Amino acid sequence: MSARLWLGAALALVVAPGAGRAADPDPADTLAAVIDQQLAADWAARGITPAAPADDAEFVRRVYLDVIGRAPKVAEVRAFLEDADPKKRAKLVERLLTLPSHAAHFAAVTRAAWLPQTVTNQQFAGFGFQLEGWLRTQFRDNTPADAVVRKLLTVPFRVNAVGNMNMRFAQADGTDPDAFALVGFYQANESRPENLGAAVSRLFVGVKLECAQCHDHPFAPYSREQFWEFAAFFADLNPLPNTRPSDTSPKGPQAEINRLTIPNTEKTAVAKFFDGTDPKWAVDRTPRRELADWLTRPDNPYFANNLANRMWAHFFGVGIVDPVDEPGDNNPPSHPQLLDALGKAFAAGKFDNRLLVRAITRTRAYQSTSRLTHPTQADSKRFARMNVKGLTPAQLFDSLVVATGHREPGVMKTNTFPGFVQPGNPRSLFLNRFATSEKTTEKNTTILQALMLMNGAFVDGQTGADRSEILGAVVDVPGWETSQRVEALFLTALARRPTPEELEKFSSYVDRGGATGDKKKALGDVFWVLLNGPEFLFNH
Repeated sequence: MSARLWLGAALALVVAPGAGRAADPDPADTLAAVIDQQLAADWAARGITPAAPADDAEFVRRVYLDVIGRAPKVAEVRAFLEDADPKKRAKLVERLLTLPSHAAHFAAVTRAAWLPQTVTNQQFAGFGFQLEGWLRTQFRDNTPADAVVRKLLTVPFRVNAVGNMNMRFAQADGTDPDAFALVGFYQANESRPENLGAAVSRLFVGVKLECAQCHDHPFAPYSREQFWEFAAFFADLNPLPNTRPSDTSPKGPQAEINRLTIPNTEKTAVAKFFDGTDPKWAVDRTPRRELADWLTRPDNPYFANNLANRMWAHFFGVGIVDPVDEPGDNNPPSHPQLLDALGKAFAAGKFDNRLLVRAITRTRAYQSTSRLTHPTQADSKRFARMNVKGLTPAQLFDSLVVATGHREPGVMKTNTFPGFVQPGNPRSLFLNRFATSEKTTEKNTTILQALMLMNGAFVDGQTGADRSEILGAVVDVPGWETSQRVEALFLTALARRPTPEELEKFSSYVDRGGATGDKKKALGDVFWVLLNGPEFLFNH
């Protein structure tokens, strides 16, 4: 067994906007208190013993990964651990929300949820880059979620057909500066009403209505007719000459652009809201605008509850309804009253995403340790301890960059897509190799992924003192004891100090010079072990 693999086995054994005026309660504190009360009542009713609070080291790494998509730097860890302010956790979240990396991280996460095909299929990747760049601006400006979705659904553009309707191309018409970025959402869904109806119902209503596209849903009360009625809100995208609004139509101003023929039938589906109500059609209001206005109404529980549930799932790895887009009798909310409270608070807060972030990160559940300290904490849907989540490919690579000091070459100057990654560079290789559709709480490392981490050129190069900026600095600090160097590597990789047992084990290994008698290489071995261990690869 090599020295590095031996060290890995050894480690596995050892490591298993702010508040208002003083007179006004902070809405985030109020919502956090509601969440705490709801969960505490559920734990008491079920005889669940909740986990202890996470210590500062566990919390700081977790919240950096969740809010800005990377692990903290050593200086950031030290500053947080040494801060004696009892409100430092809330203040840290507030600061992270203002960083450009928060907008970038949430834009990437949202792009992956809204257009998963652009992550796994390079043919659609450009559309994803367009949308992600626009989303980054929305998160940077803290644009309310209802305004973001309304703009997406109502953006003006036209659809051109090629080859007897088999190919469709969405094209910005020049009347809206955001259209170029947003048409990627439509083009990635082939600009087809049925594809867009399925995507919008899943993402913004919170119902996977596409399961009823060909037949009535076998496990939920959704009919095939209901699917096509929802898809008909996008019927105006059919690039035919007779599908434009007309005041002179004998059937009314929206007679042709709000209906679809259900395939293989003679039935016509007219656009109808998911709750069964009919729009009040007007010549100056397109079906997509009607849908957007209904969907984003503050009193529409589908929209508010669904987006709040998705935010909850982002931070806990499991939604209150989970999967997040499959509600029904066979998949009820784990905490229905809590979900309603989240949705109502989100709507009352004018769909401010940061309100949910602040509130969730202040809760006892989010600030609990991930360690299983009682058998009653085992059910992930009870939120009695923090769920362990596998890092996304971007979180993994960006955390490696922070830990090692790697300086990645910039993207091509000719690139016009924010978020674009040059093919063949280390980041691109990581994103492709670690791409997965698995839930973060069920993520497994494949053999090829493990080999890339253990034997790949990137990690191997970044754990050599002559090539790694951070490791080289740790090795060269004059006057440090071996224990100080080992502690620095733990803070760098794991955002915590080593336990006394870990410190003794790894310091002894370094002092012996490891397998080669070279202390510098031995420190590299320790760094390699930490970066390949489960504690680094998971958010916990």
